[in-house]
Amino acid sequence: MITITKENFDIEQICHSGQCFRMEKVEENTYSVIAYGKYIEVTQEKGSNEITFSCDEEEFETIWKEYFDLDSDYSAYIAAIPKEDMYLTNAAKFGAGIRILRQEPWEMVISFIISQQNNIKRIRKCVETICQKYGEKKRNFKGEVYYDFPTVEQLSLATEEELRACNLGYRSKYLVKTSESILRKEVDLTALLSLTFEEAKKELLKLTGVGVKVADCICLFGLHHMDGFPIDTHIKQVLEAEYKDGFPFERYKGFAGVIQQYIFYYDLLVSKE
Repeated sequence: MITITKENFDIEQICHSGQCFRMEKVEENTYSVIAYGKYIEVTQEKGSNEITFSCDEEEFETIWKEYFDLDSDYSAYIAAIPKEDMYLTNAAKFGAGIRILRQEPWEMVISFIISQQNNIKRIRKCVETICQKYGEKKRNFKGEVYYDFPTVEQLSLATEEELRACNLGYRSKYLVKTSESILRKEVDLTALLSLTFEEAKKELLKLTGVGVKVADCICLFGLHHMDGFPIDTHIKQVLEAEYKDGFPFERYKGFAGVIQQYIFYYDLLVSKE
């Protein structure tokens, strides 16, 4: 077990921020995460800066420290928001514990293709279904079964009909074609890591089922290109309502994706109140 103290970290907010679909609440103040073939539980009392990770120091240092982007100063991102921008000031205050996770590009490609015209609850269920059907079966530190995210090779064995049986609908053909493209290295996911944001986005748009918004999501959550700013219907409505003269992207160059998450989370939860 590793316990750290960190500001601007709220595991509940991260779980519900729409960037990760294999994180869930397992008990009060405790959330499970499956990533990079590993299972971990993160415990944090509400309002506390103390976070406990159910792993040893080596695993924490080699996987989870980077995964949760713990070396980045999110207070500096928030401080860059001008006080006169009341909407964004409130949004950042509301979601100040969100961090941009460093997730596996392949998992993000598939997850965000599935996310199209979908809600978060259903996306989670679809992702978990393909993990259980095609991913490697493992056991966590409590002896419970969990499933790794399927590799490109494993998922490429699935037919469109089989994927439709996983409730993926029209997205099934996208997953089949995209798996084939990546398996043939028509788009090299490893090579994407060395490209600029715009270069990586251009490559991702070659994949079947990947449009501009999905490419931005993959760049932000899978490649950690912090200028990725996914614009869905909700974000578009907020920008049109709150920034009639245009959103000041230049002000947030290098961390626009963080700002996008504050807006997304704020709109998602506050609009439902």
